[in-house]
Amino acid sequence: MSEIIPNRKIIHIDMDAFFASVEQMDNPDLRGKPIAVGGAENRGVVAAASYEARKFGVRSALSGVLAKKYCPDLIFVRPRFERYKEISNKIRKIFYEYTDLVEPLSLDEAYLDVTINKKGNPSATLLAQEIRLRILNEVGLTASAGISVNKFVAKIASDYNKPNGQKTVNPDEVIPFLEVLPIRKFYGVGKVTTEKMYQLGIFTGLELKSKSLEFLEKHFGKSGSFYYNVVRGIHNSEVKSDRITKSVAAEHTFDVNLSSEVFMMEQLENIANSLEKRLKKHRIAGKTVTLKIKYSDFTQQTRSKTLPYFISDKGLILETVKELLYQERMKDSVRLLGISLSNLNTEEKKTVVVQLKFAF
Repeated sequence: MSEIIPNRKIIHIDMDAFFASVEQMDNPDLRGKPIAVGGAENRGVVAAASYEARKFGVRSALSGVLAKKYCPDLIFVRPRFERYKEISNKIRKIFYEYTDLVEPLSLDEAYLDVTINKKGNPSATLLAQEIRLRILNEVGLTASAGISVNKFVAKIASDYNKPNGQKTVNPDEVIPFLEVLPIRKFYGVGKVTTEKMYQLGIFTGLELKSKSLEFLEKHFGKSGSFYYNVVRGIHNSEVKSDRITKSVAAEHTFDVNLSSEVFMMEQLENIANSLEKRLKKHRIAGKTVTLKIKYSDFTQQTRSKTLPYFISDKGLILETVKELLYQERMKDSVRLLGISLSNLNTEEKKTVVVQLKFAF
């Protein structure tokens, strides 16, 4: 069982409907209207939905066709990832004025460890308010925040008063907070696991807490110890300011399914080209090449090969991909192909962070 580390002060900042909010900010005609960033066509998927659209049940990962059915007045907007990245970088600059311990999870959310911060402010709650106000004034968007003693609780808390709100779970409130929390709201407990827990009579944190470590490991394997610890407020994962890339990938979904390996190789050449650019940009090379295949029935397959040397060159990647492609016959037509490179030449940097105890 893990030991509890003395209280840290962790803020989880989560931008409100980020992609959709950027579109509404840049185009006043879209403000107050139900919009979805993504594609409306048959294969289109919602990447983000405005709060006006969410009222109708439109959510990210929903098919464009279904989203339009839920909300007939829905306005689809093509994603502009370069713009989102530009805005995200502005927001991160604000974060770094408060602490160097910033761990971005995506373009629209990040953890900040403010136990010791550049402002010398002992209140993580006040710091979160100040950061959110600066994002609003300097960028023009709203953000929500969760503040607590570890990343797990802060992440859950940031969802409580959305949009444009925050929630602090103080050290002495962590256990009561988790005990009454519905199990479906536990970060890391997905839909399938939630159903399994329901079948085992686990509906709240308190019921999860009543189960022994042996019971949870028996039913959930390695995840059992994670559930056993987090419900007791134990989650010692540090905010990693220098996240180590474990793999680099590029993929493409096709408008028309491919059934010929010759056509697939043409597409894989374009994908390998994109992958090579990313690898060269970050000066990364890897030994394991993986070909990802998603068939028309949505089943997925991966084929991998590990080389005795590091590669980043498109030609060498394609040579291995071709071998993997012809390894066995396709079982169906293909809707998506992807290439990833792992077993990289990046070394993990270990940072020792001294955690001090302050009034929260």
